[in-house]
Amino acid sequence: MKDNLFFSQRDNESSDFVPIISADEDDELIFNEENDLPILPLRNTVLFPGVIIPITVGREKSNKLIRDVYAGDRLLGTFSQTDMSIEDPSEKDLFRTGTIARIIKILNMPDNTTSVIIQGVKRVQLKEMVASDPYLLAKVSVLEDYTPADQEFDAIVRSIKDQALKIINMAEDLPQEAAFAVKNIEKPDFLVNYITSNSNLKTADKQSLLEIDSIYERALKLLEHLTQEIQMLTLKSDIEAKVRTELDKQQKEYLLNQQIKTIQDELGGDPVQQEVEELKKRSKKKKWPKEIQDAFNKELKKLRRVNPATPEYSVELNYLNVILDLPWDHITQDNFDLEHAQRVLDEDHYGLDKVKERIIEHLAVLKLKGDLKSPILCLYGPPGVGKTSLGKSVAKALDREYVRMSLGGLHDESEIRGHRKTYIGAMPGRILQNMRKAQASNPVFILDEIDKIGRDFRGDPESALLEVLDPEQNNSFHDNFLELDYDLSKVLFIATANTVGDIHPALRDRMEMIEVSGYLLEEKVEIAIRHLIPQQLENHGLTDKQLVFSKEVLTHIVDNYTRESGVRTLNKKIAQVMRRVARRIATKDKYNVNVKVEDVKGYLGVQDYTKTEYQGNDQAGVVTGLAWTAAGGEILFIETSLSKGKGKFTITGNLGDVMKESATLAVGYLHAHAEMLELDADVFDNWNIHMHIPEGAIPKDGPSAGITMVASLASAFTQRKVKNGLAMNGEITLRGKVLPVGGIKEKILAAKRAGLKEIVMSEQNKKDLEEIKADYLKGLKFHFVSDIQGVLDVALTKQKVVNPLKMS
Repeated sequence: MKDNLFFSQRDNESSDFVPIISADEDDELIFNEENDLPILPLRNTVLFPGVIIPITVGREKSNKLIRDVYAGDRLLGTFSQTDMSIEDPSEKDLFRTGTIARIIKILNMPDNTTSVIIQGVKRVQLKEMVASDPYLLAKVSVLEDYTPADQEFDAIVRSIKDQALKIINMAEDLPQEAAFAVKNIEKPDFLVNYITSNSNLKTADKQSLLEIDSIYERALKLLEHLTQEIQMLTLKSDIEAKVRTELDKQQKEYLLNQQIKTIQDELGGDPVQQEVEELKKRSKKKKWPKEIQDAFNKELKKLRRVNPATPEYSVELNYLNVILDLPWDHITQDNFDLEHAQRVLDEDHYGLDKVKERIIEHLAVLKLKGDLKSPILCLYGPPGVGKTSLGKSVAKALDREYVRMSLGGLHDESEIRGHRKTYIGAMPGRILQNMRKAQASNPVFILDEIDKIGRDFRGDPESALLEVLDPEQNNSFHDNFLELDYDLSKVLFIATANTVGDIHPALRDRMEMIEVSGYLLEEKVEIAIRHLIPQQLENHGLTDKQLVFSKEVLTHIVDNYTRESGVRTLNKKIAQVMRRVARRIATKDKYNVNVKVEDVKGYLGVQDYTKTEYQGNDQAGVVTGLAWTAAGGEILFIETSLSKGKGKFTITGNLGDVMKESATLAVGYLHAHAEMLELDADVFDNWNIHMHIPEGAIPKDGPSAGITMVASLASAFTQRKVKNGLAMNGEITLRGKVLPVGGIKEKILAAKRAGLKEIVMSEQNKKDLEEIKADYLKGLKFHFVSDIQGVLDVALTKQKVVNPLKMS
């Protein structure tokens, strides 16, 4: 921004403006254009006609010139240099338009420099240079100014005068003498020249104005420059006002803070200092490593230096509070009474023997060794079987703190590792937040729904969990907010999941996988009696004298109103019954204290499910298979129908690619081994095959229905009955081998619920039965086979169905 309009400092051959108004600007110029005129080059300034300015003479040639001219007629020509850096300018270094000036006074200054006061007289045009030594001499021609005499020009001049006065008032560094000078100039051309000469325009802009012959045009151009200058000064004034207001506000806040500090000192001390002292006092009670103590002291010193009014103070204070709130080396004492632990686990959960056994083993080793890295367990199985609630029981059995973190839908790794503390509102990750909540470094930490973590463009939290769940790394867990290593090795992590396949392989490798399978009907009834009913009685304000469930009623509810591996829906149904009973008690309506089977419909409505039961062996081509779902095991039926045709094969039932391939394998195998069933191979070319697997709306896939499809096709082509009460499960190969499948326990439970008595499966699945409780296997007969021939030997009877098809 420009310094000011008037009285600007001129370099070298100029000095501060002296406000002199000359009466000689109209003196007649006595100069013969035939004579040579001494030329004085000017740097950083332009002289206008009528204007008096002082200049400092520094060059030897210029010094000699003014002495010689002053001794003569005192007239010289002033021309501005095109390049200010040239010390000895020639004709090509000067503008062509200049001013004839008269020397008024030469002054010898105390610092041995010479100043000369000159007044512009007329504008001149440089014609040619005639000499350069001892100073420049040139031929010039006088230029006349054209001054119009009309109202428009008078208005422009008045505007120039008003704008100039406005600038003088707005610029704080301009003296009032400048306003006095402007007000007392009457001649328009001199006013224009005077203001132009003393403005803060660049030398090139002033030279452009000097070269304009018409005073009218020169005045218009000057008015434009003055308007721009006022805009700049207005902007400068606004900025200074804003800055001044901000400074005033800061000074006011400072003074108020000082007053508050004085008042606080009188009342008993500075709260900020008290806060710092409180933090220091809390730190002395902490049990933490030396490096943590050093880091805390460093941050505390930083807090002392921060202004409490700034956002950084709250960030630093929050960080120190997090450090103090974390338990670090504080641990709770484990209860090593194994009998107590077993009793607590049995009281809270029915079944789940594998999990209970693993916890007791860990406790036993910890009791003997005194120190052991906690295992990282993963309980997987269908919903509602008690995986999450088991964590509370484990914490209770060990006398440890309990914390739970739900991972379902988590998609940002900063939820695990936290944000850097430099961000406003930053927090540690949820791992450390839960440790802060637990107030112990060895809690039982439940990582719920670990198979439902999101993984997309927003982040990959599963990768962040790799460090948390690695026993070799989690003793130095790094949180972005804390920026200090935290030991998680004493934490007993228990993860839960419904589907193992959805867990990242690297994460799965770090955990000890324990399957928690579904419950038998008898187990569900027992769980309802032991846990669900007492809990719901308490929730609904009832007592065991007001409502009694028999095992028969509970069995009816499980069979007809639930279809799950766990007991979550069963719990809801029991709660629904109790709400209806509570309403009847509140309205004093009659009801049966001992709930009967016929009462259930009144409480729960029409039954939700029809029990999937074995449907007999009266039809050829219908075989019972076993399937695994996320909710547990199910039975399904493979139905095969034949019709006269050209051997077309159709398969329906919303099947996946793997299941369709199994059906194709079954047809291909039987076609290749027709003699095994005493069939003519041509029969496959004369009959169309339609295989269907109900229920059509439910997607199905997997290889485990392979032997069931073979048996269904064999029964259809031979029109022989399938053995009564038989289910089967196993994958087949093109060579006729039977391969093992998974989900054996759930499938066995499904067969038992459906009333089946015999199960055919692969020889290699025999080992899976050894891990299943004897109660689950009671009443079932197993046939272990290694090839398709063995399946057909067990499955097909010699008896034909009623009204068999004639295959010949």
